[in-house]
Amino acid sequence: MLMLPDTFVFAAGPAGAGHGPGWWFGFAGGRLLVQDADDHVPHGAHAPWGETGDTLLLGFLDGRPCRARALPEDFVPPPGLRLEGLRALWGRLPEALLGVAGQAAQVLAWDADHRWCGRCGTPTERRADERSRQCPNCGHSHYPRVSPAIMVRIERGDEILLARSPRFLPGVYSVLAGFVDAGEALEQTVVREVREEVGLELRDLRYVTSQSWPFPHSLMIAFTAQWAGGDIAIDGEEIVAADWFRRDALPGLPSPMSIARHLIDDWLRRGA
Repeated sequence: MLMLPDTFVFAAGPAGAGHGPGWWFGFAGGRLLVQDADDHVPHGAHAPWGETGDTLLLGFLDGRPCRARALPEDFVPPPGLRLEGLRALWGRLPEALLGVAGQAAQVLAWDADHRWCGRCGTPTERRADERSRQCPNCGHSHYPRVSPAIMVRIERGDEILLARSPRFLPGVYSVLAGFVDAGEALEQTVVREVREEVGLELRDLRYVTSQSWPFPHSLMIAFTAQWAGGDIAIDGEEIVAADWFRRDALPGLPSPMSIARHLIDDWLRRGA
């Protein structure tokens, strides 16, 4: 499952605030700059894209600085390097580096989206002492955006509810998910989303775990629940198919890097 490693220490400021060789996370068009030889993020004392202006310090992984920069859309990688999407790098890039790359993608997207103050339109400035951009005119501070969303594994006896969104790859089903609305508690979001998308009632709602999901800035909060009543009635928009599945007859499943797959794999292990 995609996670920021426990050995990562948060920091903020310009790239020069982290001294010595480290990891360089460059993104162009949503793709990460990696080495052809081993799929790793470039490491060294110097940025692989040349000058380090506009490069951010993310923090330190095992004591080594991690720096990130948004590269131009038409960036041409130097020899020995290429650009690749984060999802495609699962299982090839070490999980610790993939976790930091996920944070880098979110921080860079936030930094690009808040160059101007949303209150007065003045260009904002990065603060060196925290992860924020501040307006020099009105003083308003802009912090990285995090959008909370729930996922829930619903069980009925020895079956699990899996559903299909029109956005999924062909044949793939997953657990239900939905964004938290203003004023909602997480538990209320779970109940609402399940009623809206498949028309079911729940009991025994339990928190499991959470995951930062950098596509583009979600915080996924996972739950399990038991079916309490109702027949499946899909909404036809967010969900185009849903059904109860047994362990020996599962459809295509989501990526192992997702918290959805973590919930499904945990259910499979419990029945082994």
